[in-house]
Amino acid sequence: MKKATIVLVIILGLVGSSSAQEQNLNNGFGFGFQLNEYQNDFGLGLNITSPLIANNRLALRLRANLIFNENIQNNETVWTPYSNISLGLVGLAGTINNRIRLYGEGGIIVLFPSSDFSTESNKIGGYGVFGFEFFFHKGGNYFIEIGGVGTGAVADKIENKPIYSNGLLISTGFRFYLD
Repeated sequence: MKKATIVLVIILGLVGSSSAQEQNLNNGFGFGFQLNEYQNDFGLGLNITSPLIANNRLALRLRANLIFNENIQNNETVWTPYSNISLGLVGLAGTINNRIRLYGEGGIIVLFPSSDFSTESNKIGGYGVFGFEFFFHKGGNYFIEIGGVGTGAVADKIENKPIYSNGLLISTGFRFYLD
């Protein structure tokens, strides 16, 4: 809870320090696709963003991802799929030349590990990222995000019980906004 409070304070600080510049970019309902790296696990997924509220500075974002954990089973390296969903608060920090939008995002993440490497059916944690949306037209952009994720997840069925979905979080993809 303390981590979530810190992330929220950072996001609100970004929103409060942003310029009052009027944006011509589309601020409606958004949807997109992303490629992820959760610590050492590769993933891909979909995202949905609510229309902007609070003077076009805040939104909610829901993500769902299919992730692949690289591990060793029966002396072979395998990629074992698992999934996650996350719900976060997005705080816009402003725009550059009305083409690049800066933001922070933080929220809750729920993992659904594979029974091949974990005895847990789900694991709840938090995440936070700083991101850039590079608009190629008013309603479409490529984005890149970097931040962190903390879940405390451990692959307890694998030798040495490695952690997964903890640490560095990188995401990139595209997003389209509707009027």
